[in-house]
Amino acid sequence: MLGPLGKFFAITFAVTWTCFFVAMGLVHAAQLSGQEIGPVPGLLVFAGTVAPAFLALIISSRNGGIPLLSQRRFEWRVAARWYGFALGYMAAIRLVVAFLERVITGSWPGVESAPAGALLVAIIISTPFQAGEEIGWRGYALPRLAERIGISWASVVLGMIWALWHLPLFFLALPGNAEYGSSFPLWAWGVTALSVAFAWLYVRTGGSLLLTMVMHSAVNNMPHFQSPSAAGVQNVFSLHGPLSLWLTAVCLWGCALYFLYRMRFMKPPSEGVIP
Repeated sequence: MLGPLGKFFAITFAVTWTCFFVAMGLVHAAQLSGQEIGPVPGLLVFAGTVAPAFLALIISSRNGGIPLLSQRRFEWRVAARWYGFALGYMAAIRLVVAFLERVITGSWPGVESAPAGALLVAIIISTPFQAGEEIGWRGYALPRLAERIGISWASVVLGMIWALWHLPLFFLALPGNAEYGSSFPLWAWGVTALSVAFAWLYVRTGGSLLLTMVMHSAVNNMPHFQSPSAAGVQNVFSLHGPLSLWLTAVCLWGCALYFLYRMRFMKPPSEGVIP
């Protein structure tokens, strides 16, 4: 029998992947018929991405778990350096990657253009929508995994699960979907390391989901390195990818190893019994 955490993962994957695969079918049908894709696939993807939060709230309430929507969970009165970490972590990684690629190849990588003001506005607008994932992953799953295997291992295991949850998006030819056709193993390697950084922020801010939401928004809205379009979904499980993607994963893991070392004896913030 699955416990509450097992049920959360199983139902979340079932609901989200159903939404993603239906969206994939609708996009494929539209492409075959030569029609416009329309808004429905995008709405299905959005429904799939907010499923972790809704399912976590339902399962937690039924099992008498820790309150996922308490004031402490959205605490904003934290040291300014943690806002800097949330907003600037991925930007710093990108700068280091750009410098390394310049050293290795002799040229700077192309980067999508985005005015700083527009980027900040996008992060602010996007932050509330990250609750759809963060309430589920960091609010519900992370502390429960940490109770079993410690926060360091929990951040890695959750990262692998989080990465796998995104897999259907790599086959979804929806406009604006940056994951389509790119290397899933390379992406998942980097996202697992990113999960460690999220856990570090979560622990250091006393369990503030607001700060992880800000960081999630900053990561999503950070301009990407420009790379040739994917040749097709046959490349999804290959390790072929641009140098910038490899360097990003390496840099993320360099930081993640430091966070894991520092977190090895830490405990996640607790608000009560975790069923």
